[in-house]
Amino acid sequence: MIPDGAASSLLPDGHRKFVYPADVTGRFATARRWTFAALIGVYVALPWIRIGGHPAVFIDIPRRHFHLFGATFNAQDIWMMLVVLLGVGFVLFVATALLGRVWCGWACPQTVFLDGVYRRVERWLQGPRERRMRRDAGAWTWDRVWRKAATHAAWVAISFVLAHVFLAYFASLPGLFQMVQGSPAAHPEAFAVAAATTAALYLNFAFFREQLCIGVCPYGRLQAVLLDKDSLVIGYDAARGEPRGKLGAAGAGDCVDCKRCVVVCPTGIDIRNGLQLDCIACTACIDACDEIMVKIGRKRGLIRYDSLNGLDGKRKRVLRPRLYLYLAVFGAAIVAAALALAGRAGFEANLLRTRGLPFVVDAEKVTNSFEIHLVNKKAEPATFTIAPETSPGMSFVVPMAEIALEPMADAHAPVFMIVPRAQFRGERRVPIRVSAGGETRVLEARFLGPRP
Repeated sequence: MIPDGAASSLLPDGHRKFVYPADVTGRFATARRWTFAALIGVYVALPWIRIGGHPAVFIDIPRRHFHLFGATFNAQDIWMMLVVLLGVGFVLFVATALLGRVWCGWACPQTVFLDGVYRRVERWLQGPRERRMRRDAGAWTWDRVWRKAATHAAWVAISFVLAHVFLAYFASLPGLFQMVQGSPAAHPEAFAVAAATTAALYLNFAFFREQLCIGVCPYGRLQAVLLDKDSLVIGYDAARGEPRGKLGAAGAGDCVDCKRCVVVCPTGIDIRNGLQLDCIACTACIDACDEIMVKIGRKRGLIRYDSLNGLDGKRKRVLRPRLYLYLAVFGAAIVAAALALAGRAGFEANLLRTRGLPFVVDAEKVTNSFEIHLVNKKAEPATFTIAPETSPGMSFVVPMAEIALEPMADAHAPVFMIVPRAQFRGERRVPIRVSAGGETRVLEARFLGPRP
């Protein structure tokens, strides 16, 4: 139970207390900086890396083409995204059940950009926590004005760059460079997306900040049902730390109540009050507490990665029923994704009856008109062959029996089936073979006519 009046950036009356997290150094802070740098590098680099002639990740919405790490998909493959999203969701479930909010503290874009970029700029231009607090509490001097203006200008510039990197995933780098060099009126949609994304990033990272994690993000609320007492969390060893007291006080635990763990917390909580929804598992409190423990000659780990059972001195379990369930569903999602990808055809062929009358009858013959819609789903050109199977008494006219299509291109090929009227004996089904690149699809046409 969290006591009344516990520290948080969200006050009991709903108002917000602005958080000024202090600088922290240590093993986890260093590891997180390298992790953030790697993730930001991947985000920026993916539009530049070309695989199979396309960017590693390119979502071409106007053409409805999607290029993902060398694989090419079209709009008809969008159903596969459901399987992928289910797999990603259960990876997150398994990771949370095992490692707690490791995603929030180490890989979530909100954390990566806020702690890895925006707050670093703020500290560089405005100084450490105490100086920022004193300056914000005082009058609007020239020193405060220029530092604030420079900080916000830097944030807008960073947001502008990040928004255009985001746009490159949908427009490609050549297309993005062309848009940037031209007039906004020539590309109003792209300009609107870039402007809106820039504004959203700036407002989020300059003002909203941790409130996105606390009040908006659904995953932060889901952790209450995903975690159990064996999940790895960041916690305070109350048995070792309590009762709190000054260094050297008789009967006091290891916690000297320096509140260093509180001032470094980016959401403003006191980790000593127990596991809280506001905690994003950023490890800042671990580094801060370890630094103090080393200075006073005590063992590190008063605040540490552990399970609730471990913090209570109980046996810790890794494998447990809910984890078996998550792994089973995740395994099923992997199998489904593998089968979907393995069964994915290199082209689509759909038989459509042409608009108008289903058949035409004249004095000598009955004619049915069809249209085959072909889609080349491969990343290389393909040649399609259309060959209706022989049917007694029936003749065929295929004006485009062989069609060459560029990657992800489509075409409509007409097919006419003709039966002498005297030989028509009723409806029949006629197979049509469509072949390309060693793959064959058999379409079935229903030949219709007047009642015999």
